[in-house]
Amino acid sequence: MSEKIVKASQFDQHPFWFNSINFILKPFNHAKIDGEKLVKKARHKTGLQNFSDEVWREPYEVLIKSINKEANLHPIGQFIMKERLTNILSNRLLTDFWLEKHPEILEQELYPVWLIAGLQRTGTTKLQRLLNSDPDNRVLLSWEAINPAPPVNQKKSDQRIKAAKLSENALKIISPGYFAIHPIEHLQPEEDVLLLDLTFLSTAAEATMHVPTYAEYIEQADHSYAYEYMTKVLKFLQWQRPAKRWILKSPHHLEFLQEAKNHFKNLQVIWPHRDVRETLPSFLSMVAYSRALFSDHVKMIDVTNHWKRKTQRMLQQAISFRMSQNTVGFTDILYNNLINDSISELKKLYIQSGKDFSDQLVQLFLQTEKTNTRGKYGKHEYQLSDFGLNDNAIISGYSFYYDFVENNLNTKLS
Repeated sequence: MSEKIVKASQFDQHPFWFNSINFILKPFNHAKIDGEKLVKKARHKTGLQNFSDEVWREPYEVLIKSINKEANLHPIGQFIMKERLTNILSNRLLTDFWLEKHPEILEQELYPVWLIAGLQRTGTTKLQRLLNSDPDNRVLLSWEAINPAPPVNQKKSDQRIKAAKLSENALKIISPGYFAIHPIEHLQPEEDVLLLDLTFLSTAAEATMHVPTYAEYIEQADHSYAYEYMTKVLKFLQWQRPAKRWILKSPHHLEFLQEAKNHFKNLQVIWPHRDVRETLPSFLSMVAYSRALFSDHVKMIDVTNHWKRKTQRMLQQAISFRMSQNTVGFTDILYNNLINDSISELKKLYIQSGKDFSDQLVQLFLQTEKTNTRGKYGKHEYQLSDFGLNDNAIISGYSFYYDFVENNLNTKLS
């Protein structure tokens, strides 16, 4: 059987039925998303009325206005987004309910945190899945990211797992090529940026929609509230499923390492590095595929301009934080080393953190690596020219990062 090829340029290709539904419903797709109606729907869905605070409302309202004004959602995209926003609000109501019902949740100490914070497409998913093999480690599973809070009077996870499996299958049907770029499997680890969605201060929205007004807003916002609430959710999750150490992962954290330090008291940052000429086109392709799930007005130039500047900002913020303090430990992982000899990279991490690296752990890591092979869902093909970029544009635009890696890691990425 020949290997499935998923090309960056094919981001807007969907099944016939998908395009047909959008075509039929498009003339009726004039209504805007009503944020207050979604709040009422979430309250009806959960049977709960009270949020623990109203701080989330401002970013929520900015997001709704930005979606309505700028995102150009097609009918299916609008339906999915309404359901997603309702689910976020429902989970917020449920989380607040459980935290009030069980005050002992917040009395816990948050587990030590190993925070995987590297640019997108630098091996962060592979690293997180490998670390999930260690029974001492606690990851955020995909089904937990979608629904971190169980319904009222029900701590069991069965229904939440079924819902996540349904979402996984739906994505495979809607965008068959997406899994070759970034597999989302309901029983596998997922990015904790989805927990920040509960405060509506998250970069997830700009990765899935064209919402420049909202993106500008969250760059200027105070994110201490978001990380404070995320800490509460993490305590809630470890109360549901205990372990010893959190393995968190999201490029989002590069931009907000100071907040991570303030709220994750026992913090080790794991920073994977890879040549930006390889990471950026891969990520831009993923964003294009993501946005096409919601809109048929996706422009490559918008994706490129937004995320080229954004990733530069993320790296600048992270480097500035790292060079200005010496209390947070960093472990640097080179992508090529992780791909070619993951065990050596993991051993380095454990030794630097003062943890035992046993033969039993090695066997668990090797087994996980064997079942999570590259190209499992097909081959992802992309190049800088797909996005109007070339080598010189990247090397000059990200020269500060290449210099940082060379001066601090004694190696060259380019």
